[in-house]
Amino acid sequence: MALTWRAGALAALGAVFVGLVLPSWIGIAVVVAVIAVGVAIDVVLAGPVRTLTFARSGDTTVRLGATARVQLVVTNPSARPVRALIRDAWPPSAGLRGTAGSPGANRLADPTIVQPRHAVTIPAGERRRIESVLVPTRRGDRQAEHVSVRSFGPLGLAARQRTMQSPWRVRVLPPFLSRRHLPSRLARLRELDGRTSLLVRGQGTEFDSLRDYTAGDDVRSIDWRATARRHIGDHYDVVVRTWRPERDRSILIVLDTSRTAAGRIGTEDLGTDGVRLDAALDAALLLTALALRAGDRVDLLAYDRRIRTAVTRAPASQTLAQVTNAMATLEPELVELDARGLVTTVLNRAPQRSLVVLLTSLDSAPMAEGLLPVINRLTTRHEVVVASVADPRIEQMAQGRSNATEVYEAASAERARAERRHVADLLAKHRVTVVDQPPTLIAPALADAYLALKAAGRL
Repeated sequence: MALTWRAGALAALGAVFVGLVLPSWIGIAVVVAVIAVGVAIDVVLAGPVRTLTFARSGDTTVRLGATARVQLVVTNPSARPVRALIRDAWPPSAGLRGTAGSPGANRLADPTIVQPRHAVTIPAGERRRIESVLVPTRRGDRQAEHVSVRSFGPLGLAARQRTMQSPWRVRVLPPFLSRRHLPSRLARLRELDGRTSLLVRGQGTEFDSLRDYTAGDDVRSIDWRATARRHIGDHYDVVVRTWRPERDRSILIVLDTSRTAAGRIGTEDLGTDGVRLDAALDAALLLTALALRAGDRVDLLAYDRRIRTAVTRAPASQTLAQVTNAMATLEPELVELDARGLVTTVLNRAPQRSLVVLLTSLDSAPMAEGLLPVINRLTTRHEVVVASVADPRIEQMAQGRSNATEVYEAASAERARAERRHVADLLAKHRVTVVDQPPTLIAPALADAYLALKAAGRL
């Protein structure tokens, strides 16, 4: 049972009555009796809440920052109408933005106002549909566990109240803001397919077809046997081989989810919490979409001291969806990266030569003690790319010179940049391709590195 503001107002009027008209214990007893009778009438005549049933429908997945709509159908099987206030409980990160009722329910005047409570009247034997509009603010699973119902009596002094289970889950996927870079990279991929006969020749390319020689073609592409077969008298038609980038190659994207992935990167441009892992996920999604369009196979592995999630050997048509779904619940773990365990896991999961893309941090201490001593085990079998999200705040600090504080900050920033360059140089000596860019540029830069390796025939 729950009392309403009307019960409080009636008690206040009763206090005035006792003070002015009947200032005695009898007056108090009269007021209390009137309130008690009114409350009892409301509780008895209020529609039953125990018999209400709930059913949900609507969106189960949504991109971060997009809108999801979840419907709650409330059925009243009893013989009495229910005039109720229904609260559909969602966590704050679900981003409840507005609600709306079905025909016959009270609608909100402004659906943009946050209003988790629905005032609705459900006649006997009927049902009403309530809709909640969600704009989530964080990745992951957002759960609606229960529904609270207050059924009011005719006097509005008291209500029956009950909380009942009605679970529903909305999975919030990464926003994939780097999708805007995909058309330009696909254009470069098509250009690469059409121009490899002129620009690319080597062990890592696939033979495509033969065509007549034209001025500017690489003489090393001439097929002398085919040319010899096409002689007419003393005249020979010179024939060259055309090449295309390798297809059906294996790409393993490895996400470092250790403590370095939780580092703030000084920006909210990605519409996220601004941690390094969010930018890494965005870059991984762009690379996955591009590689699938190029005809390659993509697997995903998230690791710190153990495997957090993995997508392996998914059908090409489902790979992007499975990778996106697996990324949704990833969160950084405040543990050190087990570099040896990571390398062993990668070698076990990729026995054949593959492109291994490791999205991690170039911080000198974790690298010197973790990845650098064991990186040769990867580079001897695979082509390795290390991509790191740089903090744009460091670049801003490096420009400050106006006062003593900014000078010290600039010196610290320069030292940090020098350490990252040193780590990148050490990785380059181990034949590792390094991509080090701020969060807004890491995704297209990683895609460009992939296209460069593909053009050079190194996959």
